[in-house]
Amino acid sequence: MTKTANSTTTSERKTRGSFIVRLFRGQILSSDFFARNWLAVLITIVVLLLYITNKYTSLTNLEKIDALQSRLEIIRNEKAHERSRFMGRIRETSMQQVVDSLHLNLKVQTQPPYRIPAQK
Repeated sequence: MTKTANSTTTSERKTRGSFIVRLFRGQILSSDFFARNWLAVLITIVVLLLYITNKYTSLTNLEKIDALQSRLEIIRNEKAHERSRFMGRIRETSMQQVVDSLHLNLKVQTQPPYRIPAQK
């Protein structure tokens, strides 16, 4: 009995080893296998290609989203800056209208004030 039990484990080792060897030699996945299962192989290849395409498209779209979000942040900052400039001009214009309505003959200075350097 021990001899038969020992021989089965040896034959299992041989079949495992021979399975891997036969796989690498092309005896298991031969042209006959592909000829018999051509539809399953074709569907598997198409599914894999669709998966790869979907993954690439998703990554590309994520990069576009990141770029657009950073661009949106820049545009929001520019909008805030332009709005503050616009509001400043509106205040300046409204103040000029008040001064003109009071006939004070005051105008907005176009040149910056001249600074006198300090003497030592």
